Parts: sequence; structure tokens; C-alpha cells
Amino acid sequence: MRGARLGVVALGLLAVPLLSSCTGGMLDPQSPRADKVIVLWWVMLGTSSVIFVFLCGLLLWGLRRASRNSARAREGQLNRDRYLVLGGGIALPVTVMVVLMVLTVWAGRSITEAAGSDAVTVEVIGHQWWWEVRYPDTGLVTANEIHIPSGEPVNILLKSEDVIHSFWVPELSGKIDLIPGRTNSLIIEASHPGEFRGQCAEFCGLQHAGMRILVVAEDRDSFDQWVQEQGEPAPALNPADDAQLWEGQQAFLGSACVYCHTIRGTNGSGTLGPDLTHIASRQRLASNMIPNTRGHLAGWILDPQAVKPGTQMPPTQLSADQLDALLDYLESLK
Repeated sequence: MRGARLGVVALGLLAVPLLSSCTGGMLDPQSPRADKVIVLWWVMLGTSSVIFVFLCGLLLWGLRRASRNSARAREGQLNRDRYLVLGGGIALPVTVMVVLMVLTVWAGRSITEAAGSDAVTVEVIGHQWWWEVRYPDTGLVTANEIHIPSGEPVNILLKSEDVIHSFWVPELSGKIDLIPGRTNSLIIEASHPGEFRGQCAEFCGLQHAGMRILVVAEDRDSFDQWVQEQGEPAPALNPADDAQLWEGQQAFLGSACVYCHTIRGTNGSGTLGPDLTHIASRQRLASNMIPNTRGHLAGWILDPQAVKPGTQMPPTQLSADQLDALLDYLESLK
């Protein structure tokens, strides 16, 4: 009866990854490189499951034999037991480990190998707790959202400005650490257009779980158009024609925001926080924790600690009129 219960528990544990694959994520790869990672994962799961079941059976068999055999009969089994120990305790584990090591190296090389010289390069810099995203070939700077052309390998260069982080977009590739003072590289490639969510996978402080990233894969024409639009500075404003937006811009330049954020085309050139030049074009705020809507943006500006406790963004003191004008201005930055 106890053995049957153990069997049910084991089958339940094995069913968890099978059920989770229906909801996307690591077990639903959308990239040639992620396919290789999942092959390795299934091989490891299958191998460990077979070994676990085999050892459980061997243990039960040994206990049963020990209770039935006499001392003389046990002495007659010594030679065969030695072969069992040499084969099952040395030869089999060494063989399994060598095979898994070869597969691991094969999968690891596919993740880190460089793409072609004409591939898009994206520099991702980890901060507590947000992602700075740069396109060095064009000078484009954004945050928490990476756009890539689908069907093409993309070079990702990974750095950290403070502590160790880890970049992981499960559907597109394996994970790799961002280490201060070092640049690591990764290749991601989306097989088709779509949105793929990622996460910092190395504990990096209070808001580690809130350090999320979004990868948007789109066809090449749409990607080129996005790059062109994102490379433009914020539009120049005329107080006579755009009084409300002008007041919003002045609210930004006259507040503490200007010391941490950049809006290209203005005097705002802070580098401690994300570049806001095209903040209205992003889908989410606070490292993808909340939707990019007017209400959420207002709450994030006035009381960021209520949204993301521990964040390094301080609250901003604004009057109702200043806040309303600032929101109008930020929503115009598309």
C-alpha cells in the first residue's frame, strides 16, 4: 500500500512540468536556442527519473532479500554484489555524467556563440531594480523593454552597474549572469513575432522579483521603424502653441526628476534612472510591474514606494495642476 502511494506521488511530481508546459515559459520554447536548452532539460529529467525509480526498486529488492536470505546465502551473493557495485555504483554514474556534460557543453555553446557581424547588437545593463537597454549601433537608449527583429539572431551584451543580476527570457534562451566589471554575451532569437517576458534570475536585493523585462519581437520593417522613431529626440515645444505641454515640461525640469532621468531634446540629462524620451511608447512601468496608464503613472510619480517598496526612486512633490500638466507631457512622449 505504501509503495503504491509513493508511486502516485512520483507520477504527480513528474506530471508538474508536463502540465506547466501548457502555459508557456521554459517548456514552451520559441527560439532555436531555447529548443536546445529544453532538450537538455528533458534529458536530465528523464535520466534522473529513471535512476530514481531504479534505485527505489533496488532498495526495496535489497530489503526484501535481506529479510529472507540466510547468512550462508548472503555470503554466496558477495561476488555478484561486487559486480553490482562496480557497475551500478561506478560505471553507470560515470557514463551518465559524461553524457550529460557533453550535452551541457553543446547547449551552453549555442547560447553564448556570437552571431554574424551584421546582427543587431543590444547592450543590457542591470541596475537595482531595472534594466537599461542600449543599441550601440544607433545610439538609441530605452529601458525595461527590448525590441528585436524576429527570425534573426541578436547579440545581447550584458553588464551590471551594481550587484550580480541574471538575464533570463525562458522562451528565447537560457540565463546568464550580469557581473560588475565584466561583459557577458548571449544570443537570443525569436522564431516569430510576439512578446516574451523575462526576469532577473539571481537574487539582487529587496525588489529582485520586481526586476522584469519584456522582449518584443517584430518583423524587420516594424523593427526598423521602431528604431527610427525611438532615435528621435523629444519634440520642441512652443509655449504659445502648446501651453499645457510646455507647463508639463517645465514641471519636469523644475522637479527632482531632472536629476535622475534624461529626456533628449531638453536639459534633462540624469542617468540614475531610465531614459524617458519615449516613455509613452512603453507598455508598462516600474520595470514592467504596472501598466503604462495615466493613473498608474501618476501613482508611480507621487509615491513609488507604494508601488515598488525599496525602489530607489524618491516621491515627487507636485501640485495637482503641475501633476496634470506633467502627465500630459509624459503621455505625449511616444
